[in-house]
Amino acid sequence: MNQQNNRLSKSDKTSLEAQKKGRVVIVSGPSGVGKSTVCSQVVKRLENVYLSISVTTRPIGRTEVDGRDYCFVSKQRFQQQIDRGLLLEHAKVFGNFYGTPRDKVDEALNAGKTVILEIDVQGAKQVRAVYPDAVMIFILPPTRKELAKRMNGRAREEQKAAEERLDGAGTEIAAAWQYYKYMVINDNLEQAVNEVVEIIQQAVGEKE
Repeated sequence: MNQQNNRLSKSDKTSLEAQKKGRVVIVSGPSGVGKSTVCSQVVKRLENVYLSISVTTRPIGRTEVDGRDYCFVSKQRFQQQIDRGLLLEHAKVFGNFYGTPRDKVDEALNAGKTVILEIDVQGAKQVRAVYPDAVMIFILPPTRKELAKRMNGRAREEQKAAEERLDGAGTEIAAAWQYYKYMVINDNLEQAVNEVVEIIQQAVGEKE
């Protein structure tokens, strides 16, 4: 047998390396829909998964922990990260800035992990431009009334800010129908988590 036939070509090696890399999963949804809770439960059920922690300039909430829920930074620090190309995506949402650290995502993907990004529609568009095969999942509320109830129950922000977020939810949901392949209604948390888990398992399985 020709010894050269046993050697992988450069393109074959590239293909194998690509297969070893992880997959990006984007989870979005309006404020108060419960996407953070869904993501945290999904991570507990799946193996080899990394949940990205976003950087934000908004004030820390009463029940939040820096470095666990978000990495809270000043606007100056945030701008420095943009200037240095350290963010995979970033967006201004209701007066505050949010972004995804690029290095942590790259590290997890190179380790073959599934990377879950809990980001808004603006950021999702940016990430999809970098990772066209990203799995796009949007979490929907059962009704607008229920979304308003959940937002008011969070007690994390003033009434005016909550009303602005509720008004923006309609626009975000309308945009999501154009860009997201999967839409999951979070009426029952257990069911919503199961659906997201199945979507990710199927997507990752298809790649393998």
